[in-house]
Amino acid sequence: MLEELVGSTWHRFITKRADSHYPEAIVYLDDVRHTAGIFFRALGGEGGLRVENATDSDVYAKRSLLQRIAGTGDKTQYAWRDEETLRLPESIALFPTKQLNVDLYLWLTALSVVVVEKGDWITKNQQRTAGTLKIWPGLKGRYQNLLKAHLLQRPNPNGLSDGEANQERVICSALLNDNAEVSLNYAKRPPQPVPLWLHPSPPAIEFTSSKPVQDPDIPEANQKQKQQKKQQKRKQANRTDMPEGNDGLMSFRLESLWSWGEYSKVDRTSTEDDDDDAMQTAEDMDNITVAQDSETTSSKIKLDLDLPASQYDDIVLGEGIPIDEWDYKKQQLQKDHCRIIPMTARDTEAVELPDKLKAQARKIRRQFEILRPQRHWLSRQSDGSEIDLENYINYLADRKHGQVNTDTPVYRDLRNQSRDLSCMVLADLSLSTDAHINNSSRVVDVIRDSLYLFSEALSVTGDRFALHGFSSRNRSHVRFYNIKGFDDNYNNEVRGHINAIRPGYYTRMGTAIRYASQQLEKEASSQKLLLIITDGKPNDLDKYEGRYGIEDTRQAIIEAEKKGLQPFCVTIDEKAEDYLPYLFGKNAYVLIKNAAELPAKLPLLYLRLTR
Repeated sequence: MLEELVGSTWHRFITKRADSHYPEAIVYLDDVRHTAGIFFRALGGEGGLRVENATDSDVYAKRSLLQRIAGTGDKTQYAWRDEETLRLPESIALFPTKQLNVDLYLWLTALSVVVVEKGDWITKNQQRTAGTLKIWPGLKGRYQNLLKAHLLQRPNPNGLSDGEANQERVICSALLNDNAEVSLNYAKRPPQPVPLWLHPSPPAIEFTSSKPVQDPDIPEANQKQKQQKKQQKRKQANRTDMPEGNDGLMSFRLESLWSWGEYSKVDRTSTEDDDDDAMQTAEDMDNITVAQDSETTSSKIKLDLDLPASQYDDIVLGEGIPIDEWDYKKQQLQKDHCRIIPMTARDTEAVELPDKLKAQARKIRRQFEILRPQRHWLSRQSDGSEIDLENYINYLADRKHGQVNTDTPVYRDLRNQSRDLSCMVLADLSLSTDAHINNSSRVVDVIRDSLYLFSEALSVTGDRFALHGFSSRNRSHVRFYNIKGFDDNYNNEVRGHINAIRPGYYTRMGTAIRYASQQLEKEASSQKLLLIITDGKPNDLDKYEGRYGIEDTRQAIIEAEKKGLQPFCVTIDEKAEDYLPYLFGKNAYVLIKNAAELPAKLPLLYLRLTR
């Protein structure tokens, strides 16, 4: 105990003495992630990029004696960007004030918007800096404050070797003058990091493997991963082929083997969880190498995502409908790239509205009765069931004064005034909806109750509406569930289809939106609302994960708007504000933070959108 106390005390003491940062002024990326994303897009950056944590990079520059004793100063986090993400440091505590550390986040964000192609890392960062200040001169004040504070932290060339002193002077010259032509001759040790610049050599993100990837359509390949604890810090990684296990050399000393007499039967049962050990090991590693193994996992995990047998699966209604998909890299639609599979639930039974929803349904129906079609007298008609006395008297008066208009409308008629709109609800039924929101309900249960109450409300107004759900396994298998069509009456059979919804697979949202738009476009109504309910961002087994899926979904929404449709998204995803403004616009989505409130809020939201 004494040794541990002395060791931990010494570690805290020497680490604090060696640390040149300002922990009292630290700013975390989580605190400014949303602001950085908005700032990046406001400066003209690509809207589909995500803001993520950067990975650790090795620092081989000269360290102080205290840093070598404490084992610190050998890692740093640079800012950089790739096609899908903007990487920023997990935290910044370089400067003594929080405002300077926040300004550094914003400066790095602005710097990443400017793209340069040629030059070494110093020249590129000079060009980025000059371009940033030229395009957005309002950032000059913040940058000068950051530069002044950083130059005070740079090492004094007088205390360095000749080679290190020369490269330090070159970097300071490049920092002070963006247009200076500099040439860096590397010394034995590289220079200290420049936190005001982007990564000198960003890590590669594309990996290749000589082994083919398993086909996700094969049931044996659809295996659910074990649920892991979320890592605290993003790690660098690379891929490699799976070792065969037949190569290598093992050596040992025969005298190291125990004899029978030396064997002691000791209970060494492990009390630690294997998953905890694996996660702890991963946290301690700087670089993780992964390989794809062809071995199967345990049968329990395999059964969780195994495809259902055909006799238990839902009913397929056709051979499939080809749908286009947007490739943002090529900036073009890929013709018939995906396939919609229309489906309906198997073995549905007509059911009544669940008892737990009846009281709430009565309340909502009363609220929606104000939208019920009513008969109104329309005056000043050319023909009708009665004489419009006021206009007829005016007509007689005009005729007496010689001002006769033979086509004066002098009738009135009793007509129904109904709302001229159609609404299609498109519900995300992906595997993530199987997650629990509390001890008694899952996300899919909340969606089911929402469809019940939404249908109860619209059955009062007489508005035309349809209900559909979707999930996907890959681009060739996007399931589109028919729950209620526009021409179907809302009755116990439709309630049976609502009751039968269940979690599916993945979320190829762009494909589902395109097909739903085609169906909604056929409606003759003047107002056409496409209401999308989801709990997460677009994803699928193939390259649809990440920016590809975001861009395709955004393009599908743009296409729907060009057709005169009104897309609107209702989500319970807490991270939705990172991507939904880019997909739908700032006024075409709503985040419901408490998922349990979705059934009550959805009809009221419809009332606000269509009143």
